[in-house]
Amino acid sequence: MAGKPKLHYTKGRGKMESIRWLLAAAGVEFEEEFIETKEDLEKLRNDGVLLFQQVPMVEMDGMRMVQTRAILSYIAAKYNLYGKDLKERAWIDMYVEGTTDLMGMIMYLPFQPADTKEKNLALIIERATTRYFPVYEKALKDHGQDYLVGNKLSWADVHLLEAILMVEECKADVLSAFPLLQAFKGRISNIPTIKKFLQPGSQRKPPTDEKFVAVVRKIFNI
Repeated sequence: MAGKPKLHYTKGRGKMESIRWLLAAAGVEFEEEFIETKEDLEKLRNDGVLLFQQVPMVEMDGMRMVQTRAILSYIAAKYNLYGKDLKERAWIDMYVEGTTDLMGMIMYLPFQPADTKEKNLALIIERATTRYFPVYEKALKDHGQDYLVGNKLSWADVHLLEAILMVEECKADVLSAFPLLQAFKGRISNIPTIKKFLQPGSQRKPPTDEKFVAVVRKIFNI
């Protein structure tokens, strides 16, 4: 299991995308083994490599890690993206949990019935602009620094940029009332490792479309 981390997941964003983002931001090259059929998933389950019978699963440092949050925490700590002490880690965790909630709403949108999508899309924009983005805008304003925590790039910054770009795919001008977040987006997007990940041809996955929804439903029986 030595060498590059190996990511086991479908050929789409889902819960693995934040893991791809964090590895890329840390400058870590990784391989992907895609689950493309129900049989691929069953093989992993039957081989006993999925602790709770679920993916994402990442092979890394001699471990087969499952549970998205556990994988992300490990990567953040290993690559010095998790603050300098417990207080900074707590702030990073709080910020990450907020962006995770927001991204979760977007992640499940393509899987919802057509008649509820418009209402839920409006709710996502409303939550982004009244509940989540104001928190990050205020944090940047209050401490006047380039990053959310400790004036140093952390998991919280990477996660927030991912969330911003996901919300912008829903509404392009969503940051119009948040000048500090606009500047933040520009800064973080230009960090060399992240800039590389944002280029065409990287391992970043495209937004979920109907074709991919059909594939996921078939693999996971949903």
